[in-house]
Amino acid sequence: MKLWIALLACWLWVAPAWAQLVTTSAKHAAIMDYETGQVLWEKDGRVPMPPASMSKLMTSYMVFEKLKNDELKLTDKLLVSENAWRKGGSKMFVRVGDTVPVEDLLKGVIIQSGNDACIVLAEGLSGSEESFAAAMTRKAKDIGLENSTFANATGWPDPNHKMSAVDLVKLARLIVKDHPESLIYYAQTSFTYNGIKQGNRNPLLGTFPGADGLKTGHTEESGYGLVGTAERDGQRRIIAFNGTTSMQERADEARSLLTQAFFDFEMVPLFTEGEVVGAAKVLKGKSPEVNLIAPKDLKFGVHKAARKSLKAEVVYQGPLKPGFKKGDVIAQLVVSAEGRAPETFDLVAAEGVKKAGLFGTIGAGWGRIFGGQ
Repeated sequence: MKLWIALLACWLWVAPAWAQLVTTSAKHAAIMDYETGQVLWEKDGRVPMPPASMSKLMTSYMVFEKLKNDELKLTDKLLVSENAWRKGGSKMFVRVGDTVPVEDLLKGVIIQSGNDACIVLAEGLSGSEESFAAAMTRKAKDIGLENSTFANATGWPDPNHKMSAVDLVKLARLIVKDHPESLIYYAQTSFTYNGIKQGNRNPLLGTFPGADGLKTGHTEESGYGLVGTAERDGQRRIIAFNGTTSMQERADEARSLLTQAFFDFEMVPLFTEGEVVGAAKVLKGKSPEVNLIAPKDLKFGVHKAARKSLKAEVVYQGPLKPGFKKGDVIAQLVVSAEGRAPETFDLVAAEGVKKAGLFGTIGAGWGRIFGGQ
């Protein structure tokens, strides 16, 4: 059953092609609101793509999970194998046979994008890079990354190593939410190891107010990409994009997309916690209907040009059968707007409704006959 409700003076209105107002030259992109986790906008955002070194976010997330669960310490030292030492591409410049503290290896991954550091961590935690990559794929599914599979710990090109832009912003949100201490590393602009100083490639650091992460990536196949985040005036936004053609274009697009994320989108309040959103009919219950309330404050992120196209409907399988309790989820509020996927919010029962007794059931039947119901 669907119950349409009006929101914010909605009416029949033809919105402009507002999606064009979000400008980017990137082939894949996504913008997310951190607080709600809502994807505010995307461009081929759910298409698996070669993520290059942006997939090192998953590598570091795996390590931070081990640290959080006390399975690993920052001071633990891991052995550098010849396999790790020989790996090409960007490097931390670890030396074969050395043992390196986990904290230094994390800095090597996050700041220097070191492929060698990734492999040392993978081999140290899972025995081999292949086993670690398999664990990354399993973890990705567990945390809701729907279009991600991993063949290695580095982002090295492989047909089985893919992520989507939406998965990247989801992962970035989890990094900030589950491991806020990691932002110290993601925001660090340089790191020196073995006498070699390397700068963080993230062009947002020091140039975009509030920026504190996260990761760049580049291969010939993927082009130049970035996962970025910033916090301003109590709000945090996350962006991910891939497929630009140069470091300069990546830097320009990063600042442009994050600017649009903050200034072109707004989080519209819908209902406050406990507010009645609608009502649902109940079959043969002591009450013929029950109020549906918001279990928490509900917000919907939308491009400012599309705000007038907001609409919402209450959806439930009805009429409801009695026997539910106060606070049970019995319906959903589906909110949509021009240019973005709908969001679904749970609605709960304002009170429990028990099954009607014999006379109540008979009375309801007579009401339908004589009342024309």
